Amino acid sequence: MSTKKHLALLALTSAALAGCGGGSNNKADDPPPARATIITALVAGAATAAQVDAGTAASGAQALTGKAACDVEVRYVLYMTRDPQGLPATASAGVLVPKGTAAACTGDRPVLLYAHGTTTTKSFNMADVQKNGEASLVMAMYAAQGFIVVAPNYLGYDKSSLSYHPYLNAENQAMDMIDGLRAAKAHLAADSSVKPSAKLFISGYSQGGHVAMATHKVIERDYGSEFTVTASGPMSGPYNMVGFGDIVTGTGPINAGATLFVPLLLTSYQKSYGNIYASTTEAYQAPYAATIETLFPTDTPVADLIAGGKLPADPTFTKLFGTGGLLTDSFRAGYQGSNYRKALQTNTLLGFTPKRPLVMCGGKADPTVFFDVNTTAMSADLKSRVAPLVAATYDLETLSTLPAGITGQTIYGGFQQAKAAAGANAQAQYHGSLVPPFCTALVRGFFQTVLATGQ
Repeated sequence: MSTKKHLALLALTSAALAGCGGGSNNKADDPPPARATIITALVAGAATAAQVDAGTAASGAQALTGKAACDVEVRYVLYMTRDPQGLPATASAGVLVPKGTAAACTGDRPVLLYAHGTTTTKSFNMADVQKNGEASLVMAMYAAQGFIVVAPNYLGYDKSSLSYHPYLNAENQAMDMIDGLRAAKAHLAADSSVKPSAKLFISGYSQGGHVAMATHKVIERDYGSEFTVTASGPMSGPYNMVGFGDIVTGTGPINAGATLFVPLLLTSYQKSYGNIYASTTEAYQAPYAATIETLFPTDTPVADLIAGGKLPADPTFTKLFGTGGLLTDSFRAGYQGSNYRKALQTNTLLGFTPKRPLVMCGGKADPTVFFDVNTTAMSADLKSRVAPLVAATYDLETLSTLPAGITGQTIYGGFQQAKAAAGANAQAQYHGSLVPPFCTALVRGFFQTVLATGQ
């Protein structure tokens, strides 16, 4: 649920991305375009292996990413999907395609379907590898190593026609991801010499960890004749939404970033289910109630929103309750029997039984998405039913949970060094900057092992 403090930004000097847009001219009485119909698809930029390496060397991430084996072609796809009410809406995705003469860069390539973390920025675009830190990390970690990456931007972001984001709505976000995958595969089948293979991996960080696991679940439940998940690797996700909500809305502690996440979440569930509140004043204190439903996503900087009185003036973003807080005391008092808690329960992923291997990764000291109530609880739930399919739960703070030998020791030592280098800022950077590259490296290593062993 990161606020996107740029995940080890890999400063690339290439990939001047074209502006993209599109829309439908269908008459009002015509049926809407089918899900995954492509509205716009184009090559938006490129990065050579040398440019990727220059970025990873400059950021210090190369010890984790490795040197690039492939150049990367950046594509952009705008496609049709459906909103939580089943109405047609557009969404977009970045598609990162390995290119080159090496064996890892040609022919049919495995696909990584990637779900990004929380952002409040409306123009967020995973095809913008030059400016988007998460996109540049995934490009270096996966696309430059021979994976085709399909990374939807989600409904409500970039050129999407939806005016809000269905944040942590498990069913709808999975649909968006699946439609993005379909559209990307159709585009590459028609227009790329590098084609997607049948190997499908799913991963994502923070919000994207929840989205990745939900997508794995929905594909196996509803789309097994179309896709087979090879393996998935959700990272630092809020899988136990109701347990997480019980802590944050109950006795606490309140997670870092809550005053940004809660408006996204309440608006999402209000728009999705229509019963979270009759009026925003039931949930939000003045003056925030007046504008809160239209606040996110936006390209207005969060600092400007705070200065304008749209959000509580709290640099930790934890001022949810009390005088000057975001939410009313009555909303908190009624939480246990509320439709809000029921919505959290609906979107909790405990109980999911995967048919294919799944690993999770995070850091136990995470102040933003609490590790024990989410990752530990999800791991215990999975292992109570499907132990052979839960290959591992990696905790960056515990060496014994990491792969044996030099790999685990290197990851553990590197993470501890990164925390030490961050000094007094380590907690503030923990979720958004420190954990992502290390977990991404671990999950990629697991995926590569799956490919090598033919699981």
